[in-house]
Amino acid sequence: MDDDTQFDAVLNEVGPRLRRVRRERGATLGALSEVTGISVSTLSRLESGRRRPSLELLLPIARAHQVPLDELVGAPPVGDPRVRAKPIVRHGRTMLPLTRQPGGLQAYKVVQETSGGDTELRTHEGYEWLYVLSGKLRLRLGDHDVVLDAGEAAEFDTRVPHWFGPAGEGPVEFLSLFGPQGERMHVRARPKRG
Repeated sequence: MDDDTQFDAVLNEVGPRLRRVRRERGATLGALSEVTGISVSTLSRLESGRRRPSLELLLPIARAHQVPLDELVGAPPVGDPRVRAKPIVRHGRTMLPLTRQPGGLQAYKVVQETSGGDTELRTHEGYEWLYVLSGKLRLRLGDHDVVLDAGEAAEFDTRVPHWFGPAGEGPVEFLSLFGPQGERMHVRARPKRG
């Protein structure tokens, strides 16, 4: 079902819903007209579907019946919010996407067993935030070389040469948020201990 068809189906159900709510409350068209200031003929046409509903008509009716506007409109339910993307495995990293929409801010849970040997610094457009869930994450960023422990976070402009991966023998698990240049959150990472 396309969006226009779904939209029309929702609108076609408004009239019967208005009639049902009014009758459940024991109100007449005349009484509802007095409370809302909407003529009896307009209310009748709304209920029969001969008049297309508008916010200017539905808001006073919802207020008079003391029901949420959604109840009168019968808004379609919100889809399942859970993200069920498939893991992406690249260069020893397993990335679990935490966002569904392409573009904008992207979030991943990353598990990396080993550094894979390649620690070449790279640059690209964007901004990145990292939060370590378990293990130790080494971050090389320009002239900085830091190790983040579980519970620590870092943020950086990805145009600065960078690399990150496990620090030491064990795996590291972290959250990565990557987005276009723009707003930033402010967090600190402790420098690597000698």
